[in-house]
Amino acid sequence: MSQDLEQSQLRESAEIDRSAPRRELFLGPPDRKERRVCTPSRNLVPSLHDAAEIARDTNRPMWQRFNRFGPGTPFATRSLGAPLVVVLGMVLASPFLLGCNSEYQRPVNSRGTLVIKLGHVLPPDHPVHVALELMGAKIKEKSGGKMELQISGSGKLGGEAAMLDQVQMGSLHMTKSSVAPLEQSVPIMGVFSVPYIFRDATHYWRVLEGPIGKEVLASTSVALYHGLCFYDSGSRSFYTKEKPILVPADLAGMKIRVMESATAIAMIDALGASPTPMSFSELYTSLSQGTVDGAENNPPSFSSSKHFEVCKHYSLDEHTMVPDIMLISEKFWAVLTDQERRIVQEAADESAVYQRELWAAAVQESLDEVIAAGVKVHHPRKAPFVDKVKQMHDSYQGTPVGAMIARIKEVK
Repeated sequence: MSQDLEQSQLRESAEIDRSAPRRELFLGPPDRKERRVCTPSRNLVPSLHDAAEIARDTNRPMWQRFNRFGPGTPFATRSLGAPLVVVLGMVLASPFLLGCNSEYQRPVNSRGTLVIKLGHVLPPDHPVHVALELMGAKIKEKSGGKMELQISGSGKLGGEAAMLDQVQMGSLHMTKSSVAPLEQSVPIMGVFSVPYIFRDATHYWRVLEGPIGKEVLASTSVALYHGLCFYDSGSRSFYTKEKPILVPADLAGMKIRVMESATAIAMIDALGASPTPMSFSELYTSLSQGTVDGAENNPPSFSSSKHFEVCKHYSLDEHTMVPDIMLISEKFWAVLTDQERRIVQEAADESAVYQRELWAAAVQESLDEVIAAGVKVHHPRKAPFVDKVKQMHDSYQGTPVGAMIARIKEVK
């Protein structure tokens, strides 16, 4: 059915309130965002019969199924789950999601302070959390106490994927995430999970601080995020329970936990192991119970997560350099004044500089800690690993990720 016909049916079935104020919303599919002006309708809520019909219409993505109820839908989600559950949730929330007659509210407390809620999964002694505390102090200072950053760490608000969903919908204002899970909604993020595309740390930061980095931050808008800055997350290497990873052949038959990223999964597969995607918060238990044989991460995360209590081999092959990204909900960003946006951006940038300093110190401290706890740190030759993933690099030719890889390699 054409969109024109759907809109014609809408005009016949809904009484439009022409006197109601029109509002701009971000609408469209997950891979495209556009602004449209929405005029509220008095006939807002679809019937349960309509809801069931939408759920059965599996030939179209969910965002298209709702077009019949309005000139677009402010709905772009990373994971739809069971269609009927989503539909019923949309019905219950229709005054906000379908009717377009509820504004996103500025979260101001009784003292008149704008409260920004931020969640992440790391412990309070991690360089990320410490840097976020600096960001909070800078926001308070620059705003003269009129803005406040409330930080909830240690996964108190859920795992990384859950908080990304919350930020996308605007129920949580900010989060710090690895870029890897964003690959589902922002495909270009997959470039960072391609192994061995950066020559060294200097090359890595020249890319992130240059035009490519700015493009990557801006690309998050397709998924209703606003990218503020990158945090250092170092190099990721393998840690295992029973044996070290010295050559790619050592990975054969092993179950390795990876982030929920298609590219990260492809990398582990290319190296010969069995990729097992799961939440970071579930990993300690999975390692202890033998659900997985190992994982891969940077030294501070290996240390602060206490995974070294289970895994006694850390092989520094440094296969990827996957940055963390500071995200703010675009719904929340839209209700900030220009001055408030400037304050948040400046505070984020200053915290990023501080986080990199903390990170450099934390890497050596973390290695010293795990060695003292009995972990054997290995330094395998990288050449065999690079050769093993060459075919993976070649497979991206002719794709946006392949074009980005080529641009990254050209950065001097």
